[in-house]
Parts: sequence; structure tokens; C-alpha cells
Amino acid sequence: RENMEMLKNEYNFHDLDVDDCLSPGHVAKVDAYKNYIFMVLLLPVYKKSDREIIASEVDFFIKKNLLVTVHKREIHTLDNFFKEVANDELIQKRLFHRNIAQLLHHVLEKMLFYTFPMLEHIHTDIKALEKRIFSGYERDVVRDLLVLKRNIINFRKAMQFHKGMIRRLITKSDEYFSLGKQRIYFQNLIEHTKDIWDTLEIQKENIDALQDTNESLISFRLNDIMKFLTIISVIMLPGALVAGIFGMNAIHMPVIGNRYDFWIVLGILAIISLTMIFVFKRKRWL
Repeated sequence: RENMEMLKNEYNFHDLDVDDCLSPGHVAKVDAYKNYIFMVLLLPVYKKSDREIIASEVDFFIKKNLLVTVHKREIHTLDNFFKEVANDELIQKRLFHRNIAQLLHHVLEKMLFYTFPMLEHIHTDIKALEKRIFSGYERDVVRDLLVLKRNIINFRKAMQFHKGMIRRLITKSDEYFSLGKQRIYFQNLIEHTKDIWDTLEIQKENIDALQDTNESLISFRLNDIMKFLTIISVIMLPGALVAGIFGMNAIHMPVIGNRYDFWIVLGILAIISLTMIFVFKRKRWL
């Protein structure tokens, strides 16, 4: 809060924008004021400890000769970029030229390019899950599949507004700073956002298809197990009936009392069971 109060007093930023920076959970937006542009973008950030992709907010205050970025979570790609700029005079001469457009383009480019390794990692995870599913590990991959699906959803939430926000920034920029030759580079950023979104669309379709396939395979195997258990119980049912009848201890029970009565009853049970197995195989139920 102390840092934001200092920025507000020094550069006359609006109270609402300062509050937006201090409070989390905003959607992407571009607000134009009398002397600066305030922009909010969301950047997907991977939390290794939880294996989760989350949307991290990055706020921009943009004037002709000033760029302020605010983010609460540590975002390595931005931190490393600004450290590199601070320690390299050649980069400073190249980026701090005329107005803020070139530096702003590099910051946005770094943010977008930061997402490509994550997209590639998701693609690799999808391929690995696909192999595991079709190798007979359907039940084992359910949790990993849901984690990956959650990450794709969170990734999409973070990226869905980038294209529109950069377009609005280009439209509003002429009132605050001239893009000049940088305009084509900002247009190129829009193309990158399209590529990222198209990749996310494909990955979403792939993970949805894998989930459907996995659930179908699990359901198929459960049906097979239930079918097998049902057939076993049906085969055993006549045997249990015969055993129950001959176990009634009636006085005039046929076969009972014969020297080979046990083997005769056992033979009847075996014949019934084998007949039913033969019928099931003939019907291709077994």
C-alpha cells in the first residue's frame, strides 16, 4: 500500500486504479484517463507445488514517457526482464527511445512468450495421458486428467481477453503516445494471442475427448466385470438349487442312500454348469 500511495502522489494516478492494484480478482480491462491509460491483464502462472496454473494479475499505468507495472505474485519473466534492462545500458538505449511504445511492446511480448512453454508442457502431458489411458490405466489417470483439464480452463480464463485488450490499447494509444513504426509489432502481438487461443481451443477439445474416452473405457470395463459376475451367479444358481433340494433330508429322496449318491449329485451339478457354460459360449455371452 505504501508503494501504491507513493505512485498515486507522484504521478497523480486515480484512487480507483490504486485500489484495483491492491485488491485481487479483477478481469482484464483498459481504462483511459486524462493523462494516462490504466490496463489490467491476466497472466497464467504455473504453481509447481500444486501442479496448478493460476491467473495472476498484472496492472499497467501507461503515459507517454512512463510505464509502471504492478503485480503481487512473483512473475519471473517480468522480474528478470526488468533486471536485465536495469543492468544493460545497450538495452536501455534501444528501449528508452522517444516514447514508451517500444518498452511496452517488449513487456507485453515477454508476457505472451512466457505462455508458450506452458502450452508445450500441456501438450506433452496430454500425449502422456493418452498413452496411459490406452495402456489400461484408465482409473489411475482420472486425477491427472482432471488436474490437466483444470489447468487448461484456468489458462483460458487468463488469456481470453488479451486480444481485445491489446486492440483497445492500440486504439487508445494515439491520444497518449504515438505507436509509429511500433504499430505493426503491436498487431503482431494480437496474432500471438490468436495463436495461443487457437492452441488452447485444440487442447481443450483434446482433453475433453480424452476424458470422454477414459470414462467410456472405465464404463466398458465395469460392464464387462458386471457381465462376468452376473454369468457366474447365473451358472451357480441351478447348482445351488439342486444342492438345496438334495440337502432337504427328506426320507424318500431319490439317489440319496445310493452307494455313489455324492458323486451322482456332484455329476448332476457339473452337467448343469457345463451345459450353461456351453450355451453362454454359443450365444457369445461369455
